[in-house]
Formats: sequence, C-alpha cells, structure tokens
Amino acid sequence: MPDIATIERFLAEPHIGFIGASRNPREFANGVYRHLRDDGRILHPVHPEADEIEADPCVATVADLPDTVRAVLVMLDAERARDVVDQCIDRGIDIIWLHRGAGAGAVSPDAIAACRAAGVAVVDGACPMMFAEPVGWFHRVHRRLAGRRFVPVPN
Repeated sequence: MPDIATIERFLAEPHIGFIGASRNPREFANGVYRHLRDDGRILHPVHPEADEIEADPCVATVADLPDTVRAVLVMLDAERARDVVDQCIDRGIDIIWLHRGAGAGAVSPDAIAACRAAGVAVVDGACPMMFAEPVGWFHRVHRRLAGRRFVPVPN
C-alpha cells in the first residue's frame, strides 16, 4: 500500500513531470493530467513525439525536464516504466509515482527496488485521482474498496 505521507508530499509539489499522457484528450491519463493541473499544479508532460499535451508544451525526455521538477508521475505499462524510473533517477528526481489503476499499471518489483536503492521516494501504486482534491465519488469509492483511507493532515 502506498505511504500516505509520500502521497501528500507528491501532491504538494508545485511542478510535476507527467509521463504517459496522450495526444488524444479522451485517454484516461489525460483526465488525470487535467485534474492535477486544474488544481493549481504546473505539469510538464514528457512525450517523445508530441510538441504539446493538453495545450502545454512537451519535452521529449525526462532529461529535458526543467530543474523545478522534483516529482514525476508515470502512467505507462510496467515494462516501459522501469526504463523511465532509471531516467528519473539519473535526472535526480526526488519522488516518483508509479500509477496503478485496475491492472498492474506502472508498478513492478524492479521499478520499486530501483527507486528505493537510489533513495527516491516512491508511491508504488494507486491513482492520484483517489487522493488529489477534489476527489470524485467514483475515486472515493475506489479508495475505500482498495482499503486505503486518506485523511488529510490538518494545517
């Protein structure tokens, strides 16, 4: 189960790298992208073939992310995610969220082990839509069914 403190730390980041958004705005990853961005974060999409995602300028590789990015969300299959984790570690990213929805998503034992060995904080599963306010009813139910309880830390 992902650590709530790590989730809160990730969601507090003002600049987030986003890997897995599509040029097709109907894709689920794009919905996650818009949700995080519309809550006031600045997202930096990474896509090797796109100039922009959701009207935001794209970079081609993790290495091209601006220095303000300390957190990266990975919404790819586990096989491709492992390579991205290595790129994030090489780039000096502090925290990586490996997305998991209905299937395995980006989570793999190798990717988690690589993060931990490098001292990189990792959210090893779950969907940001289950935690990033406002949480819609579907994701609240999903969070409960998954056995996760999120109680924001009072200010």
